[in-house]
Amino acid sequence: MIKNDEYFMRKAIELAMKSRNEGNEPFGAILVKDNEIVMSGENQINTLCDPTHHAEIGLIRKFCVENNIFNLKEYTLYTSCEPCVMCSGAIVWANLHKLVYSVSHDQLAEIAGSNIMISCKEVFEKSPNRPIVVESELNEEGLKVFDGYKF
Repeated sequence: MIKNDEYFMRKAIELAMKSRNEGNEPFGAILVKDNEIVMSGENQINTLCDPTHHAEIGLIRKFCVENNIFNLKEYTLYTSCEPCVMCSGAIVWANLHKLVYSVSHDQLAEIAGSNIMISCKEVFEKSPNRPIVVESELNEEGLKVFDGYKF
């Protein structure tokens, strides 16, 4: 099996559906180094009663603590949806090398309604660390996670 952006994004989308099925918001993330998954994460805001436990930030927190590092310059993060402002900030502070996401912030706003309308690119443009960003990977598959979902 070829491990490329599509492969890893499918894993993130699967986690988003798992999160949804467990009563949380439908978001998932995968952290990759040297073409291997080193950690996965999913939204757990309802499970943990923690409004900040988004897939990305929960994964970054756990991975960095467990591995005693905070510099992810050799890692790629795959997320089922474009990271919010909070998660984008965590990505900056963790010095992430590359971000790949499926569903855009604008698409999510159409589905879920308006929220903090700042894209991850806007956060990165004003930050000391500017990860490489790949947008809309497996976009149609990512959007399917939200079919019939009520926020």
